[in-house]
Amino acid sequence: MARDRAPIVKQSRREGYALHPKAHKVLARKSGIPGEHAHGRQGKMSLYATQLREKQKVRRSYGLLEKQFAKLMDLATRRPGLAGENLLQLLELRLDNAVYRAGFATSRRGARQLVSHGHFMLNGRRVDIPSIRLKAGDVITVRPRSQKSDYFTHLDDVLKNSAQGPLSWIKTNPKKFTIEVSGLPKREEADPDINESLIVEYYSR
Repeated sequence: MARDRAPIVKQSRREGYALHPKAHKVLARKSGIPGEHAHGRQGKMSLYATQLREKQKVRRSYGLLEKQFAKLMDLATRRPGLAGENLLQLLELRLDNAVYRAGFATSRRGARQLVSHGHFMLNGRRVDIPSIRLKAGDVITVRPRSQKSDYFTHLDDVLKNSAQGPLSWIKTNPKKFTIEVSGLPKREEADPDINESLIVEYYSR
C-alpha cells in the first residue's frame, strides 16, 4: 500500500502547520522550513506558491499521495455544489478519518495504521483499506478479537487524549466499540485553518 513515509514533523515545519499532535511542540521551538539553506529561500510567496502550500498542507494532513488527492479534487469538481466544500467532505468521509474523528486514534496516521492492520469491520465485514468512502448509515465496529488487545482495552485513555469534539455526522459508542455515520460532514466541522478556495484555484490553473 503506497503511502508518504516522510517524517511528519519535518513535513509540518515545511507547511508551517502541525500535521500531527507531536508536531505542536516542535513548531513552538523551531519556525521556518527545514534545511541547511532554508532561511535564504524564505520571502514573500507568490499566489501560485500560496496555493501550492495550501494544497500540500491539506494533502499531507489527511495522508494522501498526490495522485489520490488529484482524483478526489476531480471528483469534487464534477459534483454539484462548491468544489472546495465537496473536497473536504470527501476527505472527511474516508474510513481512517472517521476513526480519527471518533476519537479512536489520536492522529490520522494512527487511525490509518489501525485500519490497515484490519482492526475494524464495516457493516459486519472486515476491512483494511483506509481510503474507503463512507456514507450515511454505515457502521464501523472494532473486531471482537481486536477488542481484547491492549490498545482497545485502554480505549478510554485514547479518547481522553483525543482532541476531537462531538460531530453531527458521527455517533460514537466506546463501550460497544462502534462508530455510526449518521449524516454528511458540514464545512464548519472540518479543520478551520483550511482555505479550500486556494486548492480549487491551484487545480483550476
